[in-house]
Amino acid sequence: MESGTTEHSSDMQSSHLPESSSQYIPIKLEEYEPSAFSAKKLLKKAKESCQCDRRSVVTFFLKLFPIFEWLPRYSIKEQLLGDIISGLLVGIVAIPQSISYSILASQDPIYGLYTNFFCAVIYFFMATSRHNCVGSFGVLCLMIGESVNRQLKLAGFEPGVEASSPANATLNGTIACDKSCYAITVATTLTFLVGLYQIILGVFQMGFISVYLSEPLLSGFVTGSSLTILTSQINLLLGLKIPRHDGVGSLILTWIEIFRYIWQTNICDLVTSLIALILIVPIKEINSLYRDKLKAPFPMELLVVIAGTLLSYFFNFKERYKSKICGNIPTGFKQPVVPDLSLLSNVALDALPIAIIGFAMTVSLSEIFGKKHGYPVRANQEMIAIGVGNLIPSFFYCFASCAALSKTLLKESTGCHTQISSLISSFVLLLVLLWIAPLFYSLQTCILGVVTIVNLRGGLRKFADTPKMWRISKVDTVVWWVTMLSSSLISTELGLLIGVCFSLLCIIFRTQRPRATLLGKVSDSEIYEDQFIYKRIDSVANIKIFRFDTSLYYANKDYFRSSLFQKTGVNPSLVAAMQKAEAKGEKNENCFSSKFNCLKVTKKGAKAASTDVPALSFDMRTLIIDCGAMQFLDSVGLNALKETRQDYQKIGIQVLLANCNPSLRHLLQAGGWLTGMEDTELLSFHSIHAAVQFAEKQSKAQRESKAAEASFLSPEAQDFSKDSTLDKPL
Repeated sequence: MESGTTEHSSDMQSSHLPESSSQYIPIKLEEYEPSAFSAKKLLKKAKESCQCDRRSVVTFFLKLFPIFEWLPRYSIKEQLLGDIISGLLVGIVAIPQSISYSILASQDPIYGLYTNFFCAVIYFFMATSRHNCVGSFGVLCLMIGESVNRQLKLAGFEPGVEASSPANATLNGTIACDKSCYAITVATTLTFLVGLYQIILGVFQMGFISVYLSEPLLSGFVTGSSLTILTSQINLLLGLKIPRHDGVGSLILTWIEIFRYIWQTNICDLVTSLIALILIVPIKEINSLYRDKLKAPFPMELLVVIAGTLLSYFFNFKERYKSKICGNIPTGFKQPVVPDLSLLSNVALDALPIAIIGFAMTVSLSEIFGKKHGYPVRANQEMIAIGVGNLIPSFFYCFASCAALSKTLLKESTGCHTQISSLISSFVLLLVLLWIAPLFYSLQTCILGVVTIVNLRGGLRKFADTPKMWRISKVDTVVWWVTMLSSSLISTELGLLIGVCFSLLCIIFRTQRPRATLLGKVSDSEIYEDQFIYKRIDSVANIKIFRFDTSLYYANKDYFRSSLFQKTGVNPSLVAAMQKAEAKGEKNENCFSSKFNCLKVTKKGAKAASTDVPALSFDMRTLIIDCGAMQFLDSVGLNALKETRQDYQKIGIQVLLANCNPSLRHLLQAGGWLTGMEDTELLSFHSIHAAVQFAEKQSKAQRESKAAEASFLSPEAQDFSKDSTLDKPL
């Protein structure tokens, strides 16, 4: 491969272009005076931002509560009908999802209804997005359930213990608490911290953190978490009672437990699950395929839940077939309580990835639909909105929530215009909380597992997108697979951390070993392109143009030098050593020429040296480094450039820089790049063509100087000079 590349490059180098006929004209640009740092201006600006007059207070509240900006302009005639329809449909879909996701979060069904009600109401007042639908999200519920189960084990609760069993834990150190009570206590404390983290990130304008969660990373994380959720729901579909595994290797351990106890499968739950899947999946697919033609999606999930509840009640599935049901779901609201602050230290680390995933999903969805419908979205305000939407509901027995993709898509596709639709959805859930909830007493939990699994279709479909992703970007595909496998096979939290670290390592690797190539000139133009990619690209006589496609810093300075030596075919250190060796051989020959025996030996040694050492001939007098892709230089990169120039100067090759941005020029000037140079133009080449013209101008001047010197030292010139001296009078 290397030999082929060498032959290719040698072929191209053999076809040199003639020197540019246009004369080099240096370009002088005058810079603006940089604004000096002024403490007075800084204090004045801080004072203006901290003023507490009426106007600043009104502006602050308008930013904190965007509802007061868009609600006065709300068009009842044009927008209300769409908001009502989308709100009702989302509320209907949210009923079974709220109950099923609460079980995924290791909570009683009522708490899922609380969560979807309170967070939507708060988000209605503070959101800048008009289409986001916040509520329980499968990935967050999985992470909450894992954290809750860890704390339950630490408190002495066994996985098989029922919620109504006697407890050995206390709430706030004073009140006895059973398993269900302790589980929601842990969840509310966790949610309190999640909201606090998100508010802090929003107040300090740290929304940029979400940029480190790339789309392939988030997609792989959601898919890996979907596999974990799917695995955790299989026991509900089969009616198995197996211990729940959390942490490293939970997916594999759960499947081992499933196959160990599969002979205990509840036939009633299995048949019910299969019938529910057969009914729900095709209708969901039809809703997706004909989303543009259908005025409203068919709510098959709710119908299956209602039909399953009625069948379970009238045929008494619990008593006759030992099928697990939801049980008693109370109505109304509980008295708000302060989260258990003694658990803050236990769940502080668990809350951080939940907070990051929550605001990343919320911000990304809000930006997607904001761009689609042409309205601005403030990322930091979205973080504050979802943070407050978690902080306040934590006092009302709610667990963490964020924008949910499936419900947001449903909301947008059914005619939603504003967050009024979220208020309508909350009203539907309020009816359930006040009157309808007890009717779900006989609902089988296997149907809730089916509802959860069916809503994982979006995450699981990402497997089909990987071939297309591989064709577009192999690195992104590898990031997706690493994040997906680590999230599913190791653990959810560690999978996210591994995905972020691996993604950053990929970026570092890209900058550490970027593409390095030689450029040639496009015929009859001032354009210079890659000689190894494009055809009919000619190299310039005695000039090599080297491009390094990233910034130069400490991690890639060795690769920069090695790739430069490889592409140009000239290693200045080796050339200098060979020149020194040849000079030493010539010196020995001159020193011992008076002695016949030594002269013989010297001649033999010279012949041997001539066979071992290659001839020092190379067609490069100028090296131009294209810095157009270099965004920055650090001190190590600057020293590498200076060392490279010094090494090439020792063997008679000058080094020029082209396409340097202003920050690079300032750094080069401050770092002593012009030290020892008579011409300051060597730092001001704004294009490759200008550097080429400068080098050709110098080469032409050198040739003329050598020609004049040769003509002066010729025998005719020397005879003429002698005759002229003899003709002079004594």
